[in-house]
Amino acid sequence: MRESDMIDHRRLGRELELFVSDPLAGAGLPIWLPAGAAARHAVEEYVRELERRAGYQHVYSPPLGKRELFERSGHLGYFADDMFPPMRLSADDEFVLRPALCPHHALVFGARGRSYRELPLRVAELGGMYRAERSGVLGGLSRVRAISLNDAHNFCALEQVGAEVAEILRLIREAHAALGVRPAGFRLSVRGPGQRYVGDDAQWARAEELLRDALAGVEYEVAPGDAAFYGPKIDVQIVDGRGRESTLATVQLDFDKPERFDLAYTDRDGARRRPVMVHRSLVGSMERLFAYLIEVHEGAFPAWYAPVQLAVLPVDAGQAGAAADLARRAEAAGLRVEIDAAGSLGARIRDAARRRIPYAAVVGAREAADGRVSLRLRDGRSLDPLPVADALALVGDVVASRTGQLLPG
Repeated sequence: MRESDMIDHRRLGRELELFVSDPLAGAGLPIWLPAGAAARHAVEEYVRELERRAGYQHVYSPPLGKRELFERSGHLGYFADDMFPPMRLSADDEFVLRPALCPHHALVFGARGRSYRELPLRVAELGGMYRAERSGVLGGLSRVRAISLNDAHNFCALEQVGAEVAEILRLIREAHAALGVRPAGFRLSVRGPGQRYVGDDAQWARAEELLRDALAGVEYEVAPGDAAFYGPKIDVQIVDGRGRESTLATVQLDFDKPERFDLAYTDRDGARRRPVMVHRSLVGSMERLFAYLIEVHEGAFPAWYAPVQLAVLPVDAGQAGAAADLARRAEAAGLRVEIDAAGSLGARIRDAARRRIPYAAVVGAREAADGRVSLRLRDGRSLDPLPVADALALVGDVVASRTGQLLPG
């Protein structure tokens, strides 16, 4: 078996019970199982907190909208082939599953008058959107029809764009380091011949210049024809276990949506001015992100987002009480923990390693009597028995550090 087959995220997803694709649910519509959902939830919490500390305000918006919304945004004119057909409720009432979150976020900015003092206004959401992908290109989590996107739209003055893009790139690097993402390169996606774009040449030239300036000192390749229909973008590329390249994170400049939605802010001199809309995603969709993370870590996620962080293994029934107490203390410390008492100890240790659980806490008669626990790491290393409080502190420190190591640095 080729190495690329061995680390296919679809196979690992089945074996580790992370997600399932059922034909009854529909192609390209995976269902996240409890283990996968636990890992995803930990990552979502981390990203939201990272954004909150960086000045983002989070919103919720519906995954569908009236046809007129997407006519206004330009999606129906430039992106209709990738959208699901409109749903007609009556002759004058049609709704569309959204292919992007930006139209709703434009409505957030336009919900009231805005002042230059509020800029940059950073609106973030982990929201659902839908693409009518052809069945032949669908696969696992890497290409789906229902997408949960880590998205944001930063509304800023033209003179703020350079600093805003630089800060977004810094946040991308921070998030990728914590998750264990290994970027394969940066790409500046610009206009190309034979494509349909909105906006004038001057806007596009200015937008491309701003992105080139933000990439100063960074190696990147230029990709003509890969720009969004509304503006150029910086794409952060990854390569999966089969050598296929795709985009994970992105930063896109947009002069078009503020014009289409008549967005404006009041400047210092009282004049009404258009903001620039910066589309950005730090980690892309949860689906594509986890397709990559499952493969790059071979299912052995860093401890902070492992589905189960600690497996408690009593040697026999005599340690049931001590094991339950350890599990309670671990849960109180914020860890995801399971007790496994069925079968031989050796089989349970092997099963914990097979499931890529970072830590197995073995509780024997001597450990129970002394208030200690023996930790075994999923890489096969064992630690001398530790007091329960020290063992939990060790695991907690590793989880809090968000590194890929299993012991404190």
